[in-house]
Amino acid sequence: MTADFPAYAPSDSLQGLLQRGRGLGHVRALQDPAAAAPFVYDCIRREQRWDSQCDRRSLYHARLVRDLDLPLGPILGQLAEAEDEEAVWRATSVLELLALAGSAEAAEGLRGYVREGEHWVHVLESIADAWPQAWWEELGDVARERIAGEEDPPGPRVPWELFGVERLPGPSRPDRAYEHLGTEQLLALIAAPDTTVGDKVAVLRALAPRGPQPGLLPLVPLLGHPCPGRVLPGVRAALRRLGPLAVPAARGWARDEREWLARLGEEVLADHPGPEALPRLLEELAGQLEAGEWCGPDDTARRLTGLGSVAAAAVPLLRALVLQTPHTYERADYLEAIAAIDPGAELDLYAECLQDCEARTRLLAVAAVPAGPGVRERITALRDDLMEEPEVRAAAAERAAGFPA
Repeated sequence: MTADFPAYAPSDSLQGLLQRGRGLGHVRALQDPAAAAPFVYDCIRREQRWDSQCDRRSLYHARLVRDLDLPLGPILGQLAEAEDEEAVWRATSVLELLALAGSAEAAEGLRGYVREGEHWVHVLESIADAWPQAWWEELGDVARERIAGEEDPPGPRVPWELFGVERLPGPSRPDRAYEHLGTEQLLALIAAPDTTVGDKVAVLRALAPRGPQPGLLPLVPLLGHPCPGRVLPGVRAALRRLGPLAVPAARGWARDEREWLARLGEEVLADHPGPEALPRLLEELAGQLEAGEWCGPDDTARRLTGLGSVAAAAVPLLRALVLQTPHTYERADYLEAIAAIDPGAELDLYAECLQDCEARTRLLAVAAVPAGPGVRERITALRDDLMEEPEVRAAAAERAAGFPA
């Protein structure tokens, strides 16, 4: 680790829990706000995520600041003084959520930064995405004046059209042209000999929201990339959605003379192993945990999931990953694997997962956490929290509706 990306504190310490975005960190911080405050500010000041593209922290940090009633001064100072754009972004993402929760100080701090801050364009675009228009439309005169001094015009984001500012064109979305087509029509396009590679990729994108597509399996040999040895984007994701349904076809692909197709078939087969693979998978998972290889155990966990109760020896390793991994995007994968292998063995983890930093993990917890002390109150709080993700609020509302009157 470097000075800019510090080593993680022990996973059972308050600092380590907060760095990993665990719900237990939130619970323990409430017990001693003064001890937790420096760690909360440090998590916002320095990048603590293992994977900044996937792992989420902003809502977790905003809830800590709100629930611990921490002063906003250090975060506003970070916003105003940081030269690093990523540090500005971390402060912005926390403050814009706190504004949604009712903090006038956070809202004015961000509006003030748009008026005077260095990285004001990204801040304006972010709050325009997150806030009601009435909260930021007053910045139009400032934005028009300041954007004239920027080297390049802004991209096609929300505020610029409203402010009448010339914008760069948005990215092309050819898949939009296919959204109106039926699934059989889309599959027929892939099979058509004159369909271009770009159109095939666009068709795969259009198919993605429609769930598993068994009709895609006989068409996979048509989805090689023009670059030798590669498969088109979207194929692997489509096969993951199909799960075990792809295994029979994959056995044939694995024997194909085309290198990319044979490798793809081998990947699918590896994702759906038989019981004979259990010792190797257990050894692999234990080695990843011991070495702190936080990218990759989710793949191993998914392969163990398909083995069901035969893989019971993996449960302690999966629980350790839930508690220790800083790659928080994968935490839900480990919980799902435990539930599939030994149903009920994960239930004691769900109470803290209601406060987890990852929306997928909170969704699992909302759906399955056993009723117990404080559970009703926490789920109701998620339902009513204006900072919360819409899908989590909806799930919490559904669960809360089932509580006895």
